[in-house]
Amino acid sequence: MNKDSHVVLCGQISVYNEDVPYPPPIPEDIQCILKDRNITRNRYLLISYAEKFAEGKKQLETWVREGRLKNRETVVEGLENTGRAFVDMMSGGNIGKQVVKVAEVTG
Repeated sequence: MNKDSHVVLCGQISVYNEDVPYPPPIPEDIQCILKDRNITRNRYLLISYAEKFAEGKKQLETWVREGRLKNRETVVEGLENTGRAFVDMMSGGNIGKQVVKVAEVTG
C-alpha cells in the first residue's frame, strides 16, 4: 500500500460468527506498517448509499460488457448440495459469489 492510502472494508462474512471485534484485529507487524505509512482502514454499509444504486449498477454493467470488470464465483451443482454450499460460504470456502446451480435454463 502507498503512503497516506485507504483500505475499504466490506464483506468479511467469514468472520461474522467469530468472537472478534469489527473490524477484525490485525497482526502487530501489519499494524506497524499501517501506522508508518499512514494507511487508514474504513468500513462502510452498502445501505448507506441507496440513492446511488441505479447509477452504480449502470456503471458496473458497462464495465462488465467492456471486459474491464470480471466476476468470480464458486458454483455447486444440485439442490441437494445447498447446505454444503452455505457452510462453505459462511466459512470462507468460496471465491466470489456462491452459486447453487439447480437446473439448466433453455429457451
